Formats: sequence, structure tokens, C-alpha cells
Amino acid sequence: MIFHETTLKDAMLIDPEPRGDDRGFFARMMCREAFAAHGLIGDFVQHNMSFSRNRGTVRGLHFQRGAHAEAKLMRCTRGEIVDVIVDLRGTSPTYLKHEAFHLTAENRRLLYVPPGFAHGFQTLTDDVEVFYPVSAAYAPGMEGGLRHDDPLIGIAWPLEVSGLSAKDASWPLLRRGAPPIFPGGAAERERAATGAGIIGAAPP
Repeated sequence: MIFHETTLKDAMLIDPEPRGDDRGFFARMMCREAFAAHGLIGDFVQHNMSFSRNRGTVRGLHFQRGAHAEAKLMRCTRGEIVDVIVDLRGTSPTYLKHEAFHLTAENRRLLYVPPGFAHGFQTLTDDVEVFYPVSAAYAPGMEGGLRHDDPLIGIAWPLEVSGLSAKDASWPLLRRGAPPIFPGGAAERERAATGAGIIGAAPP
């Protein structure tokens, strides 16, 4: 595997290195030792798959708070997506910055999303499948999200946005100067764990 740094601290783009012969090829898609050597989490407890019928569908942007913050390893297994991540860690040098990545079934690239990031994607083709393991199980009371059109983030989605769920459309907008969702201090970490006073808390 080849690990590429991104513009966002701790996020990585990973290219598999297929070894082929006349039968086809073999490639490692995840290796705990290789991940650890690059400072990445390699213990995944839940494997998820999503299917989107229509081009232009946006899913996200999602995260989990506090001790339930999760790393994700994104791979598009059918079709094409633009995958967008946002750094929400208040002590990070890339706080509130975002980056987009083109993931396709053909390029087989993997995107490592660290804990403390919001994540979402838009489908560029019909009938898209995305497969991703996560390092923490789904915790309904600890989920949060960002609006896909939040002006403080300013994501330029490549296609007209369609297929957005009511839940994803209702996430609150970020407020300039509000406490970070993933702060550094102990008191703020406790606040993040409960969602109290934190931007991006799940709506009722």
C-alpha cells in the first residue's frame, strides 16, 4: 500500500499495490501494522455499506461525538463518488478546512478519515456502492452532522445536490466563534461528550 498525505492533518489517501498474473491480481486493502506505522487506527469494529440509486445524491456530513468519535476507511466499490471530509478538531492546524477526493470502483483508492472529522459524499454516477469499516460502533445519541451547504465550510459539490435526506438537510449551521465540536481541553471534552452547547449537535 502507498500512503499519501492530504492537505488535512492526519487524513490519508491510500493506493493499493496490486500484484497480478494471468489470473488477475491480489492486493492488501488494510494492514494493521502498516496503518500503525503511519499513525493510523487499524482496529475496525463495524463494516458498513451504502447504496445510492441516483447520480447527485449527497449523504452527510456525519460524525460521532466524544468517546464515540470514529475513524473511517472509505472505498467506492461500484460507480464513482466525490468524498468530502472536514476537520472539526479545535486544536488542529487544519481546523474547519475541508478536502474532496475522487473515489471510484476502478481506481480502488481508500480514504482514511480520522476521528474528529465530518464526512460525506456525492455520487457521480447512478447505482453507487460505498463500503467502509469504522473504528466505533454506531451510537445514536452521539451522532452529529454538518449541512452540505454550510457557508462556513463552503463545499463546492460538483453536481446539483439531489437525494438529500430530511435529517441531513436539518443539521444546524456552524456559528463563527462557537466552541469546537472536538475541543482540546478537559472541560470542553466533557461538553463535547454530552453535546451541550456544541455546534452540530443532533436536532430533535
